[in-house]
Amino acid sequence: MSTSPALPADTGTHEPQNTGAQRIIDLEARYLLQNYTRAPIVIHKGKGCYVYDTAGARYLDLVSGIGVMALGHAHPRILRVIKEQSALLIHCSNLYYNEHQGPLAERLAKISGLERSFFCNSGTEAMEGALKMVRAHGRRLSPEKYEILSLDNSFHGRTLGALSATGQPKYRTDFEPLLPGVRFIPPNDLATLEAAVSEKTAGILIEGIQGEGGIYRLSAEYLRKARELADRHNTLLVLDEIQCGVGRTGSYFSFQTAEAGIQPDVLTAAKPLACGLPLGVIVTNEKAASAIGPGMHGSTFGGGALACRVALEFLDILEELLPSIVEVGGYFRDRLETLARKHSFIKEVRGYGLMIGVELDIPGKNMVQQAMAQGMLINCTHDVVLRFLPPYIITKKEIDKAVKILERIFKSAKSASPPDGRGSEAEPPA
Repeated sequence: MSTSPALPADTGTHEPQNTGAQRIIDLEARYLLQNYTRAPIVIHKGKGCYVYDTAGARYLDLVSGIGVMALGHAHPRILRVIKEQSALLIHCSNLYYNEHQGPLAERLAKISGLERSFFCNSGTEAMEGALKMVRAHGRRLSPEKYEILSLDNSFHGRTLGALSATGQPKYRTDFEPLLPGVRFIPPNDLATLEAAVSEKTAGILIEGIQGEGGIYRLSAEYLRKARELADRHNTLLVLDEIQCGVGRTGSYFSFQTAEAGIQPDVLTAAKPLACGLPLGVIVTNEKAASAIGPGMHGSTFGGGALACRVALEFLDILEELLPSIVEVGGYFRDRLETLARKHSFIKEVRGYGLMIGVELDIPGKNMVQQAMAQGMLINCTHDVVLRFLPPYIITKKEIDKAVKILERIFKSAKSASPPDGRGSEAEPPA
């Protein structure tokens, strides 16, 4: 039984998966919560920038676990560290010290310019801790200082606190009422930002680049204004670097790429930090850190020896890769800009390092399926933005391969569109 998407005959579809794969799909349909819309392939293994399904078909992975597998799959240095450390100690509880939390916190302080870290398991857990820090900071100053300012089109996670600060109604509606005291304003609107911050504002929450929101960058002027207002009103400036940080833009963090000349009070990070092992972090200055005392916050699994050891190795590798992320990311954007000049339904190419979005004025979900059938994994956000988060180790040769696949897909889309190049069901970004 074939599980590949049905596509035109000239697209070069992969071989059907085997019956074992179909059994896995059927078991999930029977026993798992049906909260994911999965592509109909079962990934068996990965190597470098590629993953392989259970039938042996190979896919160029430009999703990389939504930015998690930044060193690709089965990186030899990461495998070595996992083997060594797992034979020594995987977990020992935060009731005790392990050898790797302190060195990792020191490394994060040096690359961020901040002072203290708290380790957890994920981006959304890091955001929960940051929100608690914001509320605790505000409460120490005044019972009325509890408001959190967030941005329209933002995405900060799916737990109730993080969701309360996510500026997209489609994620929030089913779970309301959510955390009170959160206000949303348009991004990059300096006047509205200044009018919104007051003595009641405990925290300003910003993604330097809105990732799930469609790869939209906050301007340096906006970040500077947020920093100025936070200082003026004794408010914590929180930068969500979960998707756009930890090397994705070619700097350690996106606020450094923006060259705004600012430091946050708090940043949250996760995704690539432990190369597929769960690890998130809150990195703060002393002012923010002082809001959390003994017993006020914790994490059972956060900062385990294995995850922290892997993260230290990752940061060593990342330091070597940062210049190439800028170079290869620029090459990818240039190739995509060339495609944009050929196809009128491509509205804009937005990219910073290896965080790239291609906005269309026709729906893009079918293109995701076509790409998969031709041996490439991408995804689509907001229905019309093709999102690319390739591994940092991707080469120009692999980018050329990706562009060739996209060229075939775009030609097919153009031939199926009305004469003006616009699809009949185009939707604007939410």
